Amino acid sequence: MALKSIRDALDSGDTLIFGHRGAMAHAPMNTMASFQAAFAQGADGVELDVQFSKDRQLIVLHDRSVDATSDGLGAAKHLTVPQLKALDAGAWFAEAFAGETIPTLDEVFAAFGESLLINVEIKCDSAEAGEIAGAAAACIERFSCSGRVLVSSFNSLALRRLRAIAPGIMIGCLYECAAAEPQTGDFAGEALHPRRQLIDAAFMSRARERGYYVNTWTVNEPQRALELKRLGVNAIITDDPAAIIAALAQ
Repeated sequence: MALKSIRDALDSGDTLIFGHRGAMAHAPMNTMASFQAAFAQGADGVELDVQFSKDRQLIVLHDRSVDATSDGLGAAKHLTVPQLKALDAGAWFAEAFAGETIPTLDEVFAAFGESLLINVEIKCDSAEAGEIAGAAAACIERFSCSGRVLVSSFNSLALRRLRAIAPGIMIGCLYECAAAEPQTGDFAGEALHPRRQLIDAAFMSRARERGYYVNTWTVNEPQRALELKRLGVNAIITDDPAAIIAALAQ
C-alpha cells in the first residue's frame, strides 16, 4: 500500500505515532538502527534532528557536539561528513549497536522516505537559518518526498525562510512554554508542536479554531498518550513507539 501523504495522515482522524529520534528507548538516537526499530514497531513516522557539518552537509544529530552520542569529541560543525562517519555512534547505547554511524539526511530519505512519514527538525542559529532551510528544501526535493515530510523548528526564522523557498512543504512550530505559543498572524504554518504538558481541552479548542494540526512531544506515559488521543491530538512523538501503540490500541 502506498504511504499516505502527511496531510492525509493527519486528516485521517487517527492519532499518528512518530518515533522520537527513531525509537530511542530501544536503539541509539538518530541512527539508522533507531529509525529501523521505529518502522519495525509500527510507527507511522519518525522525528529527527538536522544540522550542518563543517562541509555544509545536513547530518542527523541532536546535540551540537558529538560527545554524548559517539566516541568522538567536539562540535559537529567543526567536523566534515567523512570525519563524522569515522565515529562510532552506537556503542555508547549498547555494544550490540557498535559501528552505527551518524547518518546524513540524504541517507535517511533514501532508506525510509517511501516507508515512513518524516518530521525533520531544523537545529540552527538565526545566522544560518536561510542556508539550512534552503538545504533542507533541496534535499526533500531531490527525493521527491515533500508530501511525506513536515519540517519543524524552534527557530521561527528558519520556518519562515523554508516557507518562502518551498511553500508546498508543511511546517510546524516547536515550543515548550505557553508564552511561546504563536499568536494569530505570527505563524503561517500548518501545525503546532507544543510540549505535552501544555495540552488540555482549551488548548485543543483554540488550535482547532485557528486551523492548526497539533503534534506533541515527548510522550512516553501510556495514560497520558490515551488522554491526548481523547483530546484529539493529531500526532504523538514518543521514545517508545511500541509501548504507545499498544496503549492506544486498548
